[in-house]
Amino acid sequence: MDDPKKNIEPELDLPDEEDDQTLPEAAEDAVEPEHFAPGSLGAGRAVISRYAKLAPASSGVYRMIGANGEVLYVGKAKSLKKRVLSYARPTGHDSRIARMIAATTALEFVSTGSETEALLLEANLIKRLRPRFNVLLRDDKSFPYILITGDHAAPQILKHRGARSRKGDYYGPFAAVNAVNRTITALERAFLIRSCSDAVYESRTRPCLLHQIKRCAAPCTGEISHGDYAELVREARAFLSGRSGAVKDQLAHEMEGAAEALDFERAAVLRDRLAALAAVQSHQGINPRGVEEADVFAAYQDGGFNCIEVFFFRTGQNWGNRAYFPRADRSLEAGEVLGAFLAQFYDDKPPPRAVFVSHEIPDRALLAEALGVKTGRKVEVAVPMRGEKKDLVDHAMANAREALGRRLADTASQQRLLAGVAQAFGLARAPRRIEVYDNSHIQGSNAVGAMVVAGPEGFRKNQYRKFNIRSEDLTPGDDYGMMREVLARRFKRLMAEAPRAAGLAEDAAPAPLAAAPEVAVIADAQANRAEAAEPAETSEIVETADTPWPDLVLIDGGEGQLGAAREIFATLGVIDVPLVAIAKGPDRDAGRETFHMPDKASFKLPPRDPVLYFVQRLRDEAHRFAIGSHRARRKRDIREAGLQEIPGIGPTRKRALLRHFGTLRAIERASLADLARVPGVNDETAKRIFDFFHESGR
Repeated sequence: MDDPKKNIEPELDLPDEEDDQTLPEAAEDAVEPEHFAPGSLGAGRAVISRYAKLAPASSGVYRMIGANGEVLYVGKAKSLKKRVLSYARPTGHDSRIARMIAATTALEFVSTGSETEALLLEANLIKRLRPRFNVLLRDDKSFPYILITGDHAAPQILKHRGARSRKGDYYGPFAAVNAVNRTITALERAFLIRSCSDAVYESRTRPCLLHQIKRCAAPCTGEISHGDYAELVREARAFLSGRSGAVKDQLAHEMEGAAEALDFERAAVLRDRLAALAAVQSHQGINPRGVEEADVFAAYQDGGFNCIEVFFFRTGQNWGNRAYFPRADRSLEAGEVLGAFLAQFYDDKPPPRAVFVSHEIPDRALLAEALGVKTGRKVEVAVPMRGEKKDLVDHAMANAREALGRRLADTASQQRLLAGVAQAFGLARAPRRIEVYDNSHIQGSNAVGAMVVAGPEGFRKNQYRKFNIRSEDLTPGDDYGMMREVLARRFKRLMAEAPRAAGLAEDAAPAPLAAAPEVAVIADAQANRAEAAEPAETSEIVETADTPWPDLVLIDGGEGQLGAAREIFATLGVIDVPLVAIAKGPDRDAGRETFHMPDKASFKLPPRDPVLYFVQRLRDEAHRFAIGSHRARRKRDIREAGLQEIPGIGPTRKRALLRHFGTLRAIERASLADLARVPGVNDETAKRIFDFFHESGR
């Protein structure tokens, strides 16, 4: 932070902040924006010059605002006034910054107490506002952790995501859920800690199956004293906190002592626990000797795309890795992308004691200071140049290179399919956002509508939406009415939040099918890494991929669903969003679907057509999401209302079922034959109960 240039953002070649002579001091007399054509570079510079008069000279965060009120860019500065004035100079801006300046119609400022606070606030605002000129962390799914609870006399071990609201000790992050599940299973074998819920724990009268297979000490039924169980928990916490060697040495010593005392049964138990601990570590991959707690980041660029691979090392063990593909302008260097990525990455995650990166990043010392303020202890951010740490970074870089290669191949295939969709349905452009709608219900009960979203990068699950059908005047089972409600709610909100004029703006329209620039860029990147496609085309594609308006709407259904959709679109004034209804073939056979479009004759796609398979995948994903949402709602209602929603089940049969099975969950899992054995339940009623819990369709 001693060098004033460290405050300069990577994408700007700004002068030294101490050299005021190079800044546009004449901004006070700048020409008003009205003297320039709207959207021109001159108009943007004039707007910035006018707002610079009001900018504070202290550190803080600034937001550049576009014509429709959207946030174009969020930045930080040691001196807001000097930073904003740097945008008003007439020359020296690259094409991306020039476009951003031209689109700016207003600025907003937030002063902070220090540059460190500004960095943390900047990262928070970027993740929340997602400005299109910033580097954006696309996949923001939370990481899983292992939690050993601290709010019960017999602590529980479990997988945890989200806010750390429950008392206990959290260990992680793990890169994938399967790594957490595998580790918890091994830890159960090693330390015999319970994984059951508190409710199950309190209701047990005899040990469960996990105790029989030696994965739980069964404190619930007194098979182990609370003191001895607490010692097992202490050992597990010590192991997960990095003292694995001490724990293994202690167990080995106890095993030898038991063997010498001829207590072979206890020696065998300790032997099995040691084997389980070895299994935990054997699944960790590379286990560095000199790195106790660190995150390792490597950035790799190819064909205008970025991949950042992160490895997590805790307790001297590799706890997995994950690849990210941040959205960024292709003019940015790998270190610049990595620096912007790191600030956002740790916005909602606790950083480790050390962070190793593959490239020198801007404001590295400032980032280390900000992470230290966040955690209350020193955090090292370093670029290793030799030794074991450098080997870890090189390993992460190799994985980043491979991950980006796979991503380019997958994206190229996806782009070809989207181009085929455009050709099959007569679209002018290859769609970049496809919305697929479906409904799910059983005889009208617990009706749910679902929307899934797909684009050049596959399914965008963070944009899926479910709609609990709320209309009270709908006839139960009225699929057309449900579709009308879902589409009305979706597009009313869309028109309020993103008016259609913005959705159809030139810079938000999908790329023309004839040009197919995305396919060209990716294919070129694969064929010849050194001669990728034109930068301007790719950067435009990347920056405008998040338009909320769909380029194509697919509906699961036939002409009736299509008519309901057209009715809603006509009522709302949505006239230029292509609609396609997908009717299942005879006997619901896949591959024989009929497609219906407004003012066109229905048609089929050729069997074994890749586009047909692609559309089937879209339809099936919407169906899966709709059914899953419906089942979750139905189970919640069942647990709240009991069995009374099942036709033909009154109080007498309900009592008989509960008396026979004990719990509602047991009834839900019962087979058809078991249900028929309940007194007062005949075969027809048993089938009705079974179908209610296991219905696979609407």
